[in-house]
Amino acid sequence: MAEQSGLFASVQDAEQRLASTGYLADDELATTVFLADQLGMPLLVEGPAGVGKTELAKAVAQATGAGLVRLQCYEGLDESRALYEWNYRKQLLRLQVAGGDSAETWEAAHDDIFSEDFLLARPLLEAIRRAEPTVLLIDEADKSDVEMEGLLLEILAEFQVTVPELGTIRATRRPFVVLTSNGARELSDALKRRCLFLAIAYPSPERERQILLGRVPELSAELAVQITRTGTTLRSLDLRKPPSVSESIDWARALVALGCEQLDAPTIRSTLGTVLKHTADRERAVEALRL
Repeated sequence: MAEQSGLFASVQDAEQRLASTGYLADDELATTVFLADQLGMPLLVEGPAGVGKTELAKAVAQATGAGLVRLQCYEGLDESRALYEWNYRKQLLRLQVAGGDSAETWEAAHDDIFSEDFLLARPLLEAIRRAEPTVLLIDEADKSDVEMEGLLLEILAEFQVTVPELGTIRATRRPFVVLTSNGARELSDALKRRCLFLAIAYPSPERERQILLGRVPELSAELAVQITRTGTTLRSLDLRKPPSVSESIDWARALVALGCEQLDAPTIRSTLGTVLKHTADRERAVEALRL
């Protein structure tokens, strides 16, 4: 049986070590991260784009000194890109070098090309084979096809992979697994049953202010308040893409770079492109904020 990851000593330890990376975790988030670590269960994090789901996996890796392996999901992702494939070009070269006309020569060459030297490990297999602490980030799992979800079910249930030519490869140390979802489609109940679930929403203005000051130290406290107040107003509008926390951070950095001390109407109008990425959203914001 694979060893548990054992990255955090307690809920408080998880909260403090995440905070040391600049990731501010509330009690629920820190508790869920700790339990996922202790129970050896994958953590499914769901929420709007840009609220810190991917950053959570990166923060866990940074806080614990673990390696980060990322599988970016997309429509059409298959086993050869997610799990493993054979290096066909290298195999062909090996067969050409082997040469010979005897059946024994070709049989020996055939056995040789289906060895570890010719195996290309993709993120899932790479994470399973690692002996050192590892965080496996399966990003935007909702964008993958149902077939890929079935593969994830098999791997996350046993933390092992069967390669027909090599046998079963089992994890000696379970990776800390984070799956993220933007809710583009509903993930199956079977996958959710194998995970601890964490929903991350837009933070309160006070927490977002703390995040901004932590991520952009040069930002003044007053400007941080103005950014969070304006961001909250923008999210209350019927926008195609409300500004995310990551975009609020970009906005703060842009204002610092411009040397702005106040978020007045001209400044908002000239910098809206950092937080709103659609023309209709910009027009609606200009009208609502009376710029």
